[in-house]
Amino acid sequence: MQRRRRKTPGQTPEDRALWARVTETVKPLHESGVSEAALMSGDGGQEHHDRAPEPKPPTAQRVDSFRIGSRVPAPPPVVDRAPDPSRALEAAAPRVDGRTHARLRRGKLRPEARIDLHGMTLAEAHPALNRFLVAAHDGGKRLVLVITGKGKDRDDGGIMPVRRGILRHQVPHWLQTPPLRSIVLQITPAHFRHGGDGAYYVYLRRAR
Repeated sequence: MQRRRRKTPGQTPEDRALWARVTETVKPLHESGVSEAALMSGDGGQEHHDRAPEPKPPTAQRVDSFRIGSRVPAPPPVVDRAPDPSRALEAAAPRVDGRTHARLRRGKLRPEARIDLHGMTLAEAHPALNRFLVAAHDGGKRLVLVITGKGKDRDDGGIMPVRRGILRHQVPHWLQTPPLRSIVLQITPAHFRHGGDGAYYVYLRRAR
């Protein structure tokens, strides 16, 4: 008596045909080259170098600790980027005759009076300069010397920082604005024998 093959319950002919097609595409592990350990690790057999490298955490920058007794580095030198007033005055057209101007530049003319503003604040220097020049003009003087100093780094206690050589930069502006403009004829940087870059020759107009 021929024994009938027992059918698996729940399987239809379509199920069996689908399963047959699936098994045709399956390859054994030893043929695919994928190890069982790789499959168990869940990476699908891909090599580790195929993965994008994970970004490394930023390394903290090393900061040298300050030790007691170590020397503090010197601050950078102060650079005054304002234009040099002496260069601008030398480039300006002279208002006196050529012979007088040449003698002024060579220090051949002797000032008849002088005022030293060096060490004064702006509030002190401005009225002092006005009084001095008006008195010199009224007295018939023609050439006077205004000493400003070359300037140095200092702290006058104010809120705003003070520019290096503030008087040296400010005095030419005062001499070319009222009330001094009407009595000043020529401003020339002084010769080195009379102060050089720290002073100015001021040639006054004739008193009427």
